[in-house]
Amino acid sequence: MTSKSSRWLGWSSVVLLSVTAVMGLWVTPPDVVQGDLVRLLYVHPALAWVALYVSFGTAVVAAGLYLWPRTRSEQMDRVSYCAMEISVVFIALTLVTGSIWGRPTWGVWWAWDARLTSTAILGVFEVAYLALRRANDDPDTRARRSGVFVILTAVNVPIIHFSVIWWKTLHQGASVLTSTGSLNVHGSMLWTMLISFVGFTTLFFWFLVRRVALESARGARQHAALDAALEMRRREGVG
Repeated sequence: MTSKSSRWLGWSSVVLLSVTAVMGLWVTPPDVVQGDLVRLLYVHPALAWVALYVSFGTAVVAAGLYLWPRTRSEQMDRVSYCAMEISVVFIALTLVTGSIWGRPTWGVWWAWDARLTSTAILGVFEVAYLALRRANDDPDTRARRSGVFVILTAVNVPIIHFSVIWWKTLHQGASVLTSTGSLNVHGSMLWTMLISFVGFTTLFFWFLVRRVALESARGARQHAALDAALEMRRREGVG
């Protein structure tokens, strides 16, 4: 992706998230039950959306493309790795904002609720993934093992998604749509939520583009250093 496209993603994120902040703080009304606490609705669900589906989903797809022989490339491994890094950040923000929301709503900062626990477990798996990559020096072995780990970890995402249906939990159900497909929010609140989802999604892709570029540059330096070392050894052998 060109630097122009990267800048477009960055500025789009700034504009969309600024609009979200203005509408969330000053345009949308307080909730009848939760009051101003409902304004976390414009942050927490969007963070969870990016963490669980957009970022982690990107990592899973890229890992699958790497493991498939016809589409295997070093770039796919980089994309998967960088997306997992970003997902860790978004999962941490999801848990933090959820705790801030849960304290006045449930009376506690943390509860071993099915949704919260399964999300935290995914975060632990992602940190373990990052540790696994550091434990392998061979690039091919590291990429293959990391790809398999990501695919296996993906089993946890449906558990997180359906946890509020399968078990009786403190966590509320879907924020936007009910099980029958009707809307939970309307008017300016709905528009603010949609803008926040697009804004945080755009922010993720800007992070991903920048992070992959940095990782590609680091890989190029490593290859250049290895080539220089091999050339030096060849010259020593000739001498």
